[in-house]
Amino acid sequence: MRLKALSLLILGSVALASCRATSGPTEALNIVAPQEVTGSITPPEPVGDAPAKKVAQVGDAQPHELAWAGDMPASGAAEASEMAVSLPLPSERPTGESFDATPSPAVLKGSRVYSSRFRDAKPINFGKRSPHNHAVHGVDVSRWQGNIDWPKLRTQGANFAYIKATDGGDHLDPMFKTNWRNAKVAGLKRGAYHFFYWCRTAGEQADWFIRNVPRDPDALPPVIDVEWNHESSCKRRPSPEKVREKMQVFMDMLERHYGKRPIIYTAPDFYEDNLQGAFKSHPFWLRSVAAHPSKVYPGRDWLFWQYSGSGLSHGVDGRIDLNAFHGSEAEWRRFSGTGRS
Repeated sequence: MRLKALSLLILGSVALASCRATSGPTEALNIVAPQEVTGSITPPEPVGDAPAKKVAQVGDAQPHELAWAGDMPASGAAEASEMAVSLPLPSERPTGESFDATPSPAVLKGSRVYSSRFRDAKPINFGKRSPHNHAVHGVDVSRWQGNIDWPKLRTQGANFAYIKATDGGDHLDPMFKTNWRNAKVAGLKRGAYHFFYWCRTAGEQADWFIRNVPRDPDALPPVIDVEWNHESSCKRRPSPEKVREKMQVFMDMLERHYGKRPIIYTAPDFYEDNLQGAFKSHPFWLRSVAAHPSKVYPGRDWLFWQYSGSGLSHGVDGRIDLNAFHGSEAEWRRFSGTGRS
């Protein structure tokens, strides 16, 4: 009898311990699992909640802003004429093509063309010649866009991206390698651009660009960005003849190295001062944020149109430059070599 009672007492203790164990410490401490958070960037003002803006009409005075524009670093070299001996190139030799890692298997198909879903903090009414009538849109970026969610940006309509690479003869954009690699992994057609300094020799600047930008046969043609920059420590404004001479030296060196004719990016005031009627065999990328390029650059054919410096998009925090390709989707495929899905 005592043995039976002892057995029952033991069994009861085991059962009670089992009940306490199954309730677990999570319930006892009321611990709640954290909710999953999606998205790599949480902008301070979500794009979808942006307040409505007054739409400016064609012809309204609009400042030509660039989303990537910022204080340009000093070149660190004394002003020298094009005829002077080129300054020594920086000793540090970048890793070149070694940083252009092979895309992961998760890469998005590069041949698909996504429709534009961009918004604009300063929308413009371009009338019947709206950039939204163009089939293919893209962006240009630099360090000022920070960490970009490239797959998301692409699905918003960024079918191509021009990525800031170099300034002058000694400055490399600190986000270039990351952006160059990640844009390709996300399936965008990518190209690199160089901001030209008028106080450095053209040959020195071309050498610096070539040292830092891999020779990728699938990349878009390189771009020379020529404009007057009031923020630069270089205040020189060469004559139009000298401007074109320096540009030609730079572009010839890049064309020999990359096997593609460089594209000229420019702004209205610089174009009026130096480029009207010049470089007819070169494609142009024109900034025109208040009117259609045909009104701002009469008679000039163009390949890309930068129609906004205040674009908004999921995948990037803050503003971004928006661009349109001058052609149909089929013409884009032929130009970019993307083929069909």
